[in-house]
Amino acid sequence: MGLVGIVLVSHSEQLASGLRDLVSQVAPAVPIVAAGGTDDGGLGTSYDRISAALASADNGAGVVVLADLGSAVLTARAVLDDAPGPVLVDAPFVEGAVAAAVTASTGAGLDDVVAAAGEARDVPKF
Repeated sequence: MGLVGIVLVSHSEQLASGLRDLVSQVAPAVPIVAAGGTDDGGLGTSYDRISAALASADNGAGVVVLADLGSAVLTARAVLDDAPGPVLVDAPFVEGAVAAAVTASTGAGLDDVVAAAGEARDVPKF
């Protein structure tokens, strides 16, 4: 079994891809897949992109999903209703993704990765 995978859902393809690039620097072995933008490259979210990202990130250890806001959360929930198993985490997009990836890189299980992402909300920046 591999490492817990991470899917980053955003309205912006560039935002999701940029965060994936950043997080991959601190946890290069973790499968991190960006699912941003619409199918035609515009701003918005795509059920199909999220669904494909889940499949790509899943290597048997589970998948954590982080979404930026609004319809990204709603679309991710709709996909997860049809694909039980992956977990949508209530966490800040950037900080949660970093915490999840670092924790996943240690070989931690899905529950610990979910907890680490959620705990990122409470880390002060000063």
